Amino acid sequence: MKAVIFEQFGQTPRVQTVEDPSPAVTGVVIEVEATGLCRSDWHGWMGHDADIVLPHVPGHELAGTVQAVGKHVTQWKIGKRVTVPFVGGCGHCFECNSGNHQVCENQFQPGFTAWGSFAEYVAVDFADTNLVALPDSLDFATAASLGCRFVTSFRAIVDQAKVKPGEWVAVHGCGGVGLSAIMIATAMGANVVAIDLTEEKLAFARELGAVATVNGRETQDVIGAVREVTKGGAHVSIDALGHPSTCFNSIANLRRRGRHVQVGLMLGDHAHPPIPMDKVIAHELEIYGSHGMQAFRYKALMDMLETGKLQPQKLIGKEITLDDAPAALMAMDRFEGIGINVITQF
Repeated sequence: MKAVIFEQFGQTPRVQTVEDPSPAVTGVVIEVEATGLCRSDWHGWMGHDADIVLPHVPGHELAGTVQAVGKHVTQWKIGKRVTVPFVGGCGHCFECNSGNHQVCENQFQPGFTAWGSFAEYVAVDFADTNLVALPDSLDFATAASLGCRFVTSFRAIVDQAKVKPGEWVAVHGCGGVGLSAIMIATAMGANVVAIDLTEEKLAFARELGAVATVNGRETQDVIGAVREVTKGGAHVSIDALGHPSTCFNSIANLRRRGRHVQVGLMLGDHAHPPIPMDKVIAHELEIYGSHGMQAFRYKALMDMLETGKLQPQKLIGKEITLDDAPAALMAMDRFEGIGINVITQF
């Protein structure tokens, strides 16, 4: 098969021909029909993820068709259209048994703990626990765009923050994660304030439902601006970027007893950011993480897609080829353009 491979961190990836994968006894091999490019892939390429063993194939936001099935798989057959959470659960540890596959003690991640989906085929373990069937109405590019950013934002807004209609939600960073959070929070009936450094992205945030925006490049006091718009602070705030400044601002702009959810990855030099712990204590703030979403929770998301309440296809910026992927991956730290890139030609 053709695949994008890098042999050293930070060095140019290349498209090469490598051996096709085989399914584990509890796994499947999926023919990749579409796969999204995510900033997490960039972090992996930069060497910020200790799970990656070189040489490596990145990619974890995928949709495709089952092409081979392990002998112990009971629920999936060749030809089934599927996607998969970017965090896979083993199905038998304590966390999986409690329904929290997204923090499985033995978790695996295509594109991190194993070769990923920047390839014609990808192997996925524990298929009966992790695969998600795609409705016929959902195209592969849109299904791949759910990837980690949309489902992680869904869990952040719906399951972690438990956003209620009428609440104010501040979203720091209007990349793929942030725009997903804006769309989902709006669908839940919340009032969204979007914060970013570019007017182009803020304009798109308004198109997706944000009722107010703050340009962090033009506003010296982002925290004060959010607190003014929300008349006292956000009920819920999301750091969708993953930077010490956005993390701090997201917590500091909360009203009393507000909820912060960290969605943007904090890796490398940003792994241990300062936070306003005095406010956390005095105002009884709640701080959550959101790390993927369990396969069984996709049902609620898929229902909202089929009724049109959520339209993740609006977040697709460009469809590209596998040959385009190396350059697109290396450019992800520049945060250029609106929407996400999805590989749809292999």
